[in-house]
Amino acid sequence: MPLTDTEIRRVKAEGKTLKLTDGGGMYLEVSPTGRKWWRLKYRFGGKEKRLALGVYPDVTLKAARQKRGDARRLLADGVDPGQHRKAQKAAAIADEQGAFETVAMEWYAKHAPNWTDSNAKRLLSLFKRDIFPWIGARPIGEITPPELLKVLRRIESRGAVETAHRARANCGQVFRYAVAIGLAERDPTGDLKGALPPVKSKRMATIIDPKMIGELLRDIDRYEGSFITRCALKLAPLTFARPGELRHAEWSEIGIEAKEWRIPAGKMKAREMHIVPLSRQALEILAEIKPLTGNGRYVFPGVRSAARPMSENTVLAALRRLGYEKGQMTGHGFRAMASTRLNEMGWPADVIERQLAHAERNEVRAAYNHAQHLAERVKMMQAWADYLDALRDGADILPFKRQA
Repeated sequence: MPLTDTEIRRVKAEGKTLKLTDGGGMYLEVSPTGRKWWRLKYRFGGKEKRLALGVYPDVTLKAARQKRGDARRLLADGVDPGQHRKAQKAAAIADEQGAFETVAMEWYAKHAPNWTDSNAKRLLSLFKRDIFPWIGARPIGEITPPELLKVLRRIESRGAVETAHRARANCGQVFRYAVAIGLAERDPTGDLKGALPPVKSKRMATIIDPKMIGELLRDIDRYEGSFITRCALKLAPLTFARPGELRHAEWSEIGIEAKEWRIPAGKMKAREMHIVPLSRQALEILAEIKPLTGNGRYVFPGVRSAARPMSENTVLAALRRLGYEKGQMTGHGFRAMASTRLNEMGWPADVIERQLAHAERNEVRAAYNHAQHLAERVKMMQAWADYLDALRDGADILPFKRQA
């Protein structure tokens, strides 16, 4: 028969321990001293086990039955309620002592404002998908190099070697932050150098042969899809902008009279404002599309909503539609094309790198990077646009050399 509160209050042990059964494996253990403990007897993995449910009257009969129900549900799901409780306690202790996830999120919150939105989202996704499930609840100061390596090898095992290396580097930043705030004594990622296979360098899918560049430009002119997409395709080789920067371009950033596009720091990978000199050809493309999108925010708005920019896959899909496969050409490939050809043409590497907006390691110099080599960059961008015109027209020309 199930127990009642009246029966529990009245029962007294007389020189020996009593057990009063309530059903479902739960019973009340009454000691000779009068202490009353709720216990649950269950079997898991073929072994009989006990789980303490609390002391009566702190834990009432109703509360004890609720705990019994919770434990039974865990058993039905194939979970040992005793081990589940230990894991919960360990997680609570880890949180007090500085769990890896807690420290990582604190570090992330401090640094994310200095990153682009896409980089911040990518990093958070990596932690949530590949790191936190395995060591997120562990005290950060107790994580060992072999333990971390096991996590990284899970990533490596699915063929994502580059992601594994990036995860090691990001974890290292978290560990060093933990050292700085007194929650860890050292960064274990330093012991893992050489433990992961090296990343195989990938050649950027691009076209650098002058005749093939001319063919690509003619194909773009013949593109039969969206007019907005065709304009984006035509502007891409003229600006060297990253695909994300191009599709997020806003009319407020375009200076027609100044003949430049000023990309705000928040949109740049290096978090620094960047100037793109606009050649005559680039301005002609913008003049073509302005009657269509000029009253909105984005130069290249999305198909479904003008309030959002063009989809990140639009330019890539257009290249595929033109017959250019994954290994031949991508949106980023226009940058590699310009870099390769301009270096061969004799333009100074510093000028090319600055126009490509590659990050400056020197923070003092970086503050002035947006205008660095600007006069030379203006000349280079116009010369490059003229060179592309010649290739598009099928001119049989030698590699262009810059004017002294």
